[in-house]
Amino acid sequence: KGVGQDTARRNRLERQADVALSGTYFAWASDYYRGVANPRDRKNDAWKVKRNKIKLDRALLTILKERESTYPYYDFAPLHPEYTNLKKALALLRARQEAGGWPALPAGTTLKPGASSPAVPLLRRRLLGGENTGQTPAAVAAGATPVTNIVAPAEQYDARLVEAVKNFQRDLGLPPTGIVSGTTLAELNVPIQARIEQVVLNMERWRWLPKKFEPDYLLVNIPEYRLRVYEQGKQALTMRVIVGKTLTATPIFSDKMEYVVLSPYWNVPFSIIDKELRPKLTANPRGTLDRLDMEVVKGYGRKATVIDPTTVDWANVTPQTFKYTLRRRPGPKNDLGEVKFIFPNSNDIYLHDTPHNELFSQTKRNFSHGCVRVEEPVKLATYLLRNDPRWDQISIQDTIAERKEKYVTLKEKLPVYLVYLTAWADADGHPHFRDDIYGHDKALAKEYFE
Repeated sequence: KGVGQDTARRNRLERQADVALSGTYFAWASDYYRGVANPRDRKNDAWKVKRNKIKLDRALLTILKERESTYPYYDFAPLHPEYTNLKKALALLRARQEAGGWPALPAGTTLKPGASSPAVPLLRRRLLGGENTGQTPAAVAAGATPVTNIVAPAEQYDARLVEAVKNFQRDLGLPPTGIVSGTTLAELNVPIQARIEQVVLNMERWRWLPKKFEPDYLLVNIPEYRLRVYEQGKQALTMRVIVGKTLTATPIFSDKMEYVVLSPYWNVPFSIIDKELRPKLTANPRGTLDRLDMEVVKGYGRKATVIDPTTVDWANVTPQTFKYTLRRRPGPKNDLGEVKFIFPNSNDIYLHDTPHNELFSQTKRNFSHGCVRVEEPVKLATYLLRNDPRWDQISIQDTIAERKEKYVTLKEKLPVYLVYLTAWADADGHPHFRDDIYGHDKALAKEYFE
């Protein structure tokens, strides 16, 4: 009887342990595969991505059948090399933290090349891993890149250290002036724990994305203000972009680009009609529209017909009663520039040209109402239409010069990903950071770490 009771008790405990371990496995695998947080729960509804799905019971059975294989924890991780690179950066940052972290420079520090200051040894430790020593992998993780090892007086801001500062500035998207002050000083003094958490948060975001992308795709990283096109997984094209302001933030989502529009019309939002144009249109509708190179049309797209602007009651029109579209004709005044790129979506977001090219020289480029302005639209259009024998750069420019709207359908739809990554890393784990322009890091950190 005693033996039977012991056996029953042991079996019961084994079942309980099995249930507990299975529950732990399911929770861990789910978090690791699709993220701890749910992107759809973001309060401002900026994250419009579907959460990855996985049948954990089937995955567990597969693992149990392959017991001889390496522990299958990698099966759940994103397959993107960017995720692996962030893991390397995280390891380097944690190693630097365990070695004592990095020093903070005194508030108000200003350093110009050739100057001498008691802050220089601290800066050298921060970026080069020591006063006059070579670099360590952990120092690289702090933002340094290999430079010529030339010994200088301890407090002299020498050429070697100036180059290290320039590299640091490039890694953060700052102008590489080599001058330490203001923004550069603030970035140097960001605590190592904050950088570790920033990397962890961006690894989490990769779990929200599809486990792997298609071979060909277009990606816009909003905080980086940059667009990249990939062909067979390798970068084929890149350019600067302008994204939405804080109040009109560019949403995070994906869709497929279907066509390019050459010499597009720009449809004027009713809010602009109401707040800016109503008095002028009421007083002189025809003269106002001629001056602004605009027209009023009935219908949409290719079926739109122009109507007489004097037939509209501009003084009393409302969004409900305005049954027309006010649009700006193709040309140099058009807010969409010469080209727009359409990937139909419920957010009404697209890529487009702009007549204000001077804005691309700015370091921070969140100026738009939500859509993404591209620096080199003709170059992008030429690349996207490269497999269509009817189109090359010359034919595209000739069509634009005609100032007649032209829709060109892509031979193959191209996946487009608008993402929000404030940290990424090179293949060796060397990290890059950007400002949290929309506050998404701050919101996620409160949920993830608290």
